[in-house]
Amino acid sequence: MSELRQDPITKEWVIIATDRARRPHEFRSRERGSEVPSSSAKACPFCPGNERMTPNEVAAYRNGNKDGPGWWVRVMPNRFPALTPESSDGRGDDPFFRFMPGVGRHEVIIETPEHNAPFALLPDSQAEEVVLMYRERYLALRDDRAVKAVILFKNKGESAGTSLEHPHAQIVGTPVVPQHIRETYAVTTRYYDDTGRCIYCDLVERECKAKYRIVFESDEFVAFHPFASRSPFETWIAPKRHAASFGQISAESAKHFALALKAVLSKIYRHLNDPDYNFVFHSAPIEDENKPYFLWHVRVIPRLTTVAGFEIGSGMFINTALPEETAAYLNERP
Repeated sequence: MSELRQDPITKEWVIIATDRARRPHEFRSRERGSEVPSSSAKACPFCPGNERMTPNEVAAYRNGNKDGPGWWVRVMPNRFPALTPESSDGRGDDPFFRFMPGVGRHEVIIETPEHNAPFALLPDSQAEEVVLMYRERYLALRDDRAVKAVILFKNKGESAGTSLEHPHAQIVGTPVVPQHIRETYAVTTRYYDDTGRCIYCDLVERECKAKYRIVFESDEFVAFHPFASRSPFETWIAPKRHAASFGQISAESAKHFALALKAVLSKIYRHLNDPDYNFVFHSAPIEDENKPYFLWHVRVIPRLTTVAGFEIGSGMFINTALPEETAAYLNERP
């Protein structure tokens, strides 16, 4: 079972997940020029017909029997979870080296039966089904009493941290609220106390008025390259109406969001030649999801550069591209 340990200086929690680990010698880099083998559909545990290779599903949109073919979106516990539902003793009693059992949830959402079908190229109806499943599993994890925050994310490509190329996302329910979320909340709370408004809603309103960093806009959602983007082509997608938690989205709005997400990923796919990327849903902790000072949003981060020594040493990011120019580039062609 995994364990959470708290850094005594920063108070940040770290998950020590030995079930996911490689042995120390396996962390060595591959020889220069070596290639990562591409998984075939025949051997891929996420492809239809290979359901026996995964844990039993917890949800699916399907025809046919559970844990068999006939699905178009499928969810199961991660085979190598960072956190697990099994409980054990509570937090340790050392006031300096604090730790607690790695209780939580970690699931995989397989987005399509097709082995090589990126989200950017899914039919609209399939993209909508995927986001509806995101919503369904978000609500399921939110209802777990052990879960304090829900993190929904996608790693696409080796440089983004994925080990299987079959399109999938992951969702994790953590037993603590991560420190960086607490710090963000401190800023948004102060802004709300000073102005009576949500800083994220004000940001969205200003970006919509400015126009020149927007890459997609609909009646309900807007996507833009932030003024202080940390990396080239970083894209935020946010609702135009205030809602602190992704869990508050309606089924109909989830479909509209799916089209916004697909539109953004399609532009990145076409204009940047299908790069690796991560996207992460930023949503209020469960205890704060009805508060007026946070707006849920998604950050899409193409993996076009590498975080290096200066960023690690200073905490400051160096972005080599103007957000205004990257937005204009994505808008050049449909």
